[in-house]
Amino acid sequence: MAPKRVLLLCGDYMEDYEAMVPFQALQAYGVTVDAVCPGKKSGDVCRTAVHQLSGHQTYSETRGHNFALNATFDEIDAANYDGLLLPGGRAPEYLAHDPLVVALVIKFFSSGKPLASICHGQLILAAAGIAKDRKCTAFPAVKPALVASGAHWVEPDTMAATVVDGNLITAATYEGHPEFIQHFVKALGGNISGSNKKILFLCGDYMEDYEVTVPFQSLQALGCQVDAVCPKKKAGETCPTAIHDFEGDQTYSEKPGHDFALNATYDDVNASSYDALVIPGGRAPEYLALNESVIALVKHFMESKKPIASICHGQQILAAADVLKGRRCTAYPAVKLNVVLAGAIWLEPLPISSCFTDGNLVTGAAWPGHPEFIAKLMALLGIHVTF
Repeated sequence: MAPKRVLLLCGDYMEDYEAMVPFQALQAYGVTVDAVCPGKKSGDVCRTAVHQLSGHQTYSETRGHNFALNATFDEIDAANYDGLLLPGGRAPEYLAHDPLVVALVIKFFSSGKPLASICHGQLILAAAGIAKDRKCTAFPAVKPALVASGAHWVEPDTMAATVVDGNLITAATYEGHPEFIQHFVKALGGNISGSNKKILFLCGDYMEDYEVTVPFQSLQALGCQVDAVCPKKKAGETCPTAIHDFEGDQTYSEKPGHDFALNATYDDVNASSYDALVIPGGRAPEYLALNESVIALVKHFMESKKPIASICHGQQILAAADVLKGRRCTAYPAVKLNVVLAGAIWLEPLPISSCFTDGNLVTGAAWPGHPEFIAKLMALLGIHVTF
């Protein structure tokens, strides 16, 4: 069967997670994803927005990553795609007024192909008139437009709510990504197997925003139990994250990211009950590498020969745990010194999306490599997505 191909409809100040998580998750599962934006070409970028509910009357907004498009809007043919994804954020407010966008969405919907829209993306559905008589949800502020367009509004009981009505999949916010993405994969004809795995994420303050959430939600979407813990914190507490981006400077820039909610308590972790360990990068590994309980945890996974997947600066923890001797691995280039001094065989990350497997160890250089990073971990765990 030919590989599945999906179109991601982007715009400036779309919500950061709502573009990148499905974009990279689907690629990790073997789906080709073309990201386009009206008026822009392949290689151009869309700026993104970090939207959070922080106890105020509406969400806050800060600058997100720069999202690189990999296809040109004017060159796409809807007939070549098996499904359409609409991220939320502020982009849908103006995309909903673009006749070319509206025509494209109508064409997909009328063909019966899966159409998945999240948060404010449903403004485009309302403008296209395709929500009429369909059950759907969205971020609550979008309710008036959907109701006026004739939709059967489903109040989101949580911000993770997802609703499926025929070929239309809608979700309230990025909190619902695991179910949202899983429904979309199934609508594309995908079958997930081997996902009865339990995976531990080792988190810390100012870990990189994408490097925790993209693999975390991608693995949840496969049906895995994924527990995120942080030393000295409990389930329900949060870790602030850092957005590390490549903007033409000598090193990455840093901006505030989303607050990441932990769903398990570090002191309650029984390492022997987990099938794999994931270590995000960012600035957290610098100080987590000094924590003796973290070092013991990493050593347990390595000695048990369970999969460990570590990305970017996460390899600072592996180096401190002295588990890299003779192992072939990569990392963000600035971490090369740590890796080499730890006795590893350094693999140059050219390009920066490079990822490698050596036995039970998967290492990646930075978040652009997530599709391969996640796919390599899936392979070690025996998780498969077939279409």
